[in-house]
Amino acid sequence: MASAAVAADIQQRFHRVRQRTVALAAPLSAEDLMVQSMPDASPGKWHLAHTTWFFEQFVLSRRAGHAPRHPAWMVLFNSYYQSVGPMHARPHRGLLSRPSLAEVLDYRRYVDEAVSEQLLTGDDPDLATLVELGLNHEQQHQELLLTDIKHALWCNPLRPAYDERAPAASSAAVPMRFVAGREGVVEIGHGGSGFAFDNETPRHRALLQPHALANRLVTNAEYLAFIHDGGYREPGLWLSDGWATVQAEGWQRPLYWQDDLACEFTLHGVMAFDPEAPVSHLSYFEADAFARWAGARLPTEAEWESAAATLPVQGNLQDGGHFHPLPAPTDGNGLLQMFGDVWEWTASPYVSYPGFQPLPGSLGEYNGKFMNGQWVLRGGSCVTPCDHVRASYRNFFPPHARWQFAGIRLGHDR
Repeated sequence: MASAAVAADIQQRFHRVRQRTVALAAPLSAEDLMVQSMPDASPGKWHLAHTTWFFEQFVLSRRAGHAPRHPAWMVLFNSYYQSVGPMHARPHRGLLSRPSLAEVLDYRRYVDEAVSEQLLTGDDPDLATLVELGLNHEQQHQELLLTDIKHALWCNPLRPAYDERAPAASSAAVPMRFVAGREGVVEIGHGGSGFAFDNETPRHRALLQPHALANRLVTNAEYLAFIHDGGYREPGLWLSDGWATVQAEGWQRPLYWQDDLACEFTLHGVMAFDPEAPVSHLSYFEADAFARWAGARLPTEAEWESAAATLPVQGNLQDGGHFHPLPAPTDGNGLLQMFGDVWEWTASPYVSYPGFQPLPGSLGEYNGKFMNGQWVLRGGSCVTPCDHVRASYRNFFPPHARWQFAGIRLGHDR
């Protein structure tokens, strides 16, 4: 049985995270929250409902005699958990005009009250662990809600803003330099106390060759130089699949840059891009091509984690409310921007660690079954909650994905 202090802490965190999701959706209309702009994105209303479904499916269902509040919704808002039943097709989530937004918010209130009551009983030793998993799952969807609505608003010719407030003004440029990393045998992966997803475990040894990492992220100005130098026209810089994608999709610049190569679409609307801010919304293919053009490479995830493990989790994250990458701080030393601003593509494919064991039961579908054809990103972004990310956190996307806040830190061999 969990102690009273642990129960009180998880209660407070439960309400804080759940309320934060609703607050992030608050600037959006019911129409905004129904839009699905591409198959990889989901409507905001679906995010609000799916995160609630997760708690009903994996927490409330543990109560004897629990019956779903809306049985048909258990199909509508299942994402990819084949072992718990059928699901509505992902590309068609934007067709769900019913249930209404008001009904979804009422569903959230019902589940919130029921989970709170269940936590108060304190008679389930696994309950706090499951709720913590659900909260970290919800924080992932908070980030997706913002990245998905950014894509949807960009698809609108009016280019409306999610947040009218402009992000912070530029600071002076921070010269790029390379910081030597650790060499030899190191340990990576989650260890000790605190939450971690199953794909961060087990902690294990990795061998690092002599290498160095850039002290900051690649900027808009540096990426613009790559474009002007014909980076999107030189096949020798690209992986084969990357070059085929550039040709098929007609890529000539990062996703949200405008034709003038001076402005970009942001959650604050169309703005002149800051030359010193990190370039974002790049695919793995683009990140890898830029690194080749720059005479460098992308770091491995072991190199990145070894460097980040000694640093505090602080930076331009969701909690700051900027919702846009910012220039590197000029008063910092060593490695800058390791957490926040943009997710950093690594040179590592998303595969299991030695000795990996997925979670038991249906929750084993959470991460393990996606370990195929994807690449690891590290460090969080400007829309990642601060208490959600850590040095061992492994994000992953297919190499063509661009709608996430993803950018570049360079590395090289020594």
